[in-house]
Amino acid sequence: MKVGISTATFFSKVLTEDSFSVIQRCGGECAEVFLTTRYEYEPSFADLLKERKGELEIYSVHALNTQFEPELFNSVRRTRADAEELYRKVLAVAEKLGAHYYTFHGRMRLKRNMVISPEAVGRRMRELGEIAEGYGVKLCFENVHWAMFNSPEFFAEAKEYCPNVGAVLDIKQARQSGRDWREYVAVMADRLTNVHVSDCDDAGGIKLIGRGTFPFGELVRTLKEGDYDGPLMIEQYADNYGDISEIAGAVEYLKNIIGGNNA
Repeated sequence: MKVGISTATFFSKVLTEDSFSVIQRCGGECAEVFLTTRYEYEPSFADLLKERKGELEIYSVHALNTQFEPELFNSVRRTRADAEELYRKVLAVAEKLGAHYYTFHGRMRLKRNMVISPEAVGRRMRELGEIAEGYGVKLCFENVHWAMFNSPEFFAEAKEYCPNVGAVLDIKQARQSGRDWREYVAVMADRLTNVHVSDCDDAGGIKLIGRGTFPFGELVRTLKEGDYDGPLMIEQYADNYGDISEIAGAVEYLKNIIGGNNA
């Protein structure tokens, strides 16, 4: 099990194209590239990223999903087509970088009484997964408290209609959904491809890894028991730490736990 870092961890502090050298200095063994603007979806930017990444493994990509992912489920064909154009651009960036996976949110739950059919979502996810496969990328559904996949039950039903789609666990988002992360691990099972990690305090506030109370030892044991062989992908917010060197400490903390040592 590797320790990776999402470029989102450095958002507002380091430009995406400059993140790779920082990730390597911090000891990250792979990266998730979070593309934050349409400018970053362009082929010329993909070329720059490929040049800058060096030998660093780009494990996955993530888009600023609210720009187009919700409209991939729109009932109007023309609207869906525009969204698919952007979706394909992100997939092309992933292909150029050699990324294996696309971390996906989809539609937002804008209203409390909003009804989203797991079957309809699953069938559409299968189609989107087939598009991704054309770029050598696997589409992966991430649990997000404000998006479609906010509960284990939703994924349990939707996944039956999209056998070609993987899953991404975000332990922070599980907590914000008011659910136990273990429930998500159970329902994701062999679909799990990526785990986004951060720490928290007893009140649920987000903390830098190693400075909170989250049971990372149990998480690693649970993942290993389930034969998970993907990374723990550090995804912190910029205000969770001061100096970038602190991220190196978080990496070392996780490596010690994975290795069975006390951090």
